[in-house]
Amino acid sequence: METPTTPTDNNGVPSSETQPSKRRRKKSIVWEHFTIETVGAGCTRACCNQCKRSFAYITGSRMAGTSHLKRHISLGICPVSRQKNQMTPYTPGSKTGATDAPKRRYSRAHASFSFDQDRCSYEIARMIIMHDYPLHIVEQQGFINFVRSLQPQFNMVTFNTIKDECMAIYHREKQSLMNLISGIPGRISLTVDLWTSNQNLGYVFLTGHFVDGDWNSYSQILNVVMVPSPDSGDTFSQAILTCLSDWHVEGRLFTITLDQSLSNETIVGNLKGLLSVKNPHMLNSQLLIRNCYARVLCRLAQDALGSLSEIIMKIRESVKYVKTSESHEEKFVELKQQLQVPSIKKLSIDDQTRWDTTYNMLVSACEMREVFACLDTYDSDYKIIISLEEWRKVETLCMYVKYLFDAANVVASPVYPTANAFFPMVSQIQIELMQAAVSEDSFVSSLIRPLYERFDRYWENCCLVLAVAVIMDPRYKKQFVDFTFSKIYGENAETWIRIVDDGLHELFLEYMMQMLSLPETLMEEGNDDVMKSDPPEAAEAAHEEATDGLSDFDIYLSDITGGQQMKSELDQYLEESVLIPRVQDFNVLGWWKERSTKYPTLCKMASDVLSIPVSTVAPDSVFNTSIKRMDSYRISLGAANLEALFCAKDWLLHGPFPESQPQPLEVSNDMVKLEF
Repeated sequence: METPTTPTDNNGVPSSETQPSKRRRKKSIVWEHFTIETVGAGCTRACCNQCKRSFAYITGSRMAGTSHLKRHISLGICPVSRQKNQMTPYTPGSKTGATDAPKRRYSRAHASFSFDQDRCSYEIARMIIMHDYPLHIVEQQGFINFVRSLQPQFNMVTFNTIKDECMAIYHREKQSLMNLISGIPGRISLTVDLWTSNQNLGYVFLTGHFVDGDWNSYSQILNVVMVPSPDSGDTFSQAILTCLSDWHVEGRLFTITLDQSLSNETIVGNLKGLLSVKNPHMLNSQLLIRNCYARVLCRLAQDALGSLSEIIMKIRESVKYVKTSESHEEKFVELKQQLQVPSIKKLSIDDQTRWDTTYNMLVSACEMREVFACLDTYDSDYKIIISLEEWRKVETLCMYVKYLFDAANVVASPVYPTANAFFPMVSQIQIELMQAAVSEDSFVSSLIRPLYERFDRYWENCCLVLAVAVIMDPRYKKQFVDFTFSKIYGENAETWIRIVDDGLHELFLEYMMQMLSLPETLMEEGNDDVMKSDPPEAAEAAHEEATDGLSDFDIYLSDITGGQQMKSELDQYLEESVLIPRVQDFNVLGWWKERSTKYPTLCKMASDVLSIPVSTVAPDSVFNTSIKRMDSYRISLGAANLEALFCAKDWLLHGPFPESQPQPLEVSNDMVKLEF
């Protein structure tokens, strides 16, 4: 065997045309682990320096390359290298252990990167906020090792540093949202939700709903206020006052929506007093919604499912029997195929903390009831017997729970619907439950009557607000309210129609008064920017009209005069025909935006009414059967940090503030090349 040599050109093949003094040393890192041996004329092999195994390299004019040599080291094929790596654990900064494996070198083909410690710290904080990671993740050794493996130059931040970074993101996003809210032309509505803790502390979540000047709808968490006594009568009033002051929207509150569990007489009385003091014109606090729509649906679904709890338990155990054993499931599928049951649904065990999963379990089980009915003869271990009458009752139950399920899915959407969407759904549930409550089928009437009585209380509380909202939808208008009330109230429909009509005109009259007094109000507040939007002559004329003492009379004339030129914007809008055909994907805010010149006052009213929220819970909690609880980790952060993390997450995920965030780096696929 001849003396070992080392390949000298970039291809690993010695060149006869190149002088030895001019040969370049091979750059590939694989040659740190292999030595070239010439074993005969025109035959060269590569020998592993550790296990001494020989590999083909050059045979005549054919060259094997180095890929198989790299795999020998990097994939642990070399027994000596593998043994060393197992005996010597890797530690950050250590040069032992993995140093025998070929190193990866990264070359930038078309651009260069400059390491940015601040940007990396920001991205870690943003990751923690968006995905609810604990702040102390930055001090966990596993995460530290992971980050160092990606970027050894990064100086890992401490718990306090990352907390400050999260707070900085919160304040930056809050300022962007505050700038947006300060420029909205209308009012803001609030939802009030309550979380609790094992320490009997309350956490009040206040979410703002509003429409901006471009007719975009927003739903953003504004505050998370910790309250020591969640049962106190003035707890929620103080939290709302804190929110209004924090965001500088005193006097601009339109409606408040809260859950029925928070609606004792003391709380409601305090909130009505708050509305009347801060907002003296808004229908004498009639726009206070006491019940959260999602929670009402949840309680109705729980009551309905609870009425057949014994039968549902048998179905649940049957589904468990099938789903928790592969052999049981195979037999079930075989029997289903033999019976030619057409259902394409899959059985699933429900999560009893979410009522939608129970509904879905029952629906899929009902479609395969024939399989369950014969399963005991096909599988001798299956002992659960569900009668045909029990299946009939469950099918009837699912038929009515489906109304609740479909309605809840609307509020579970990531995009919060405008208020006009709810009247058709809520009125349909009211009608279906009302008719079922007096059904000749004794089972149906006994099942639905308690549900109807509960839902009827919700309907009476919110029908005025929802009716006004649907009238602002040009596809429905007042005709739909009249039609629906005739089905619900029969001979008494005219009374309820008059209540809605009076409320609608009274609300519009209040907006007319606001528009007439707008220049004077803006002058008092020193809002020069808005003042400049109107010509001086128009502002002076409006001011004189508002102060001559006859503005109420002018509005009265506009309401009662039959002449088209004297009719109010509201009456003109109501007299126009409804939009036909009625499209489903209708942008009601866009429709009003296009008519802001024709109906300036009515548009302001429409933007506020359409942004009224009816549900207080987040979309991912619509089907939850219990009030959310604050975990011990979040409580340990303190009220300020807890609020910052909750709010910042909502703003980063759903907020309209991309300008407040650093733009991501743009990297092409061919920018970074990997070489062993």
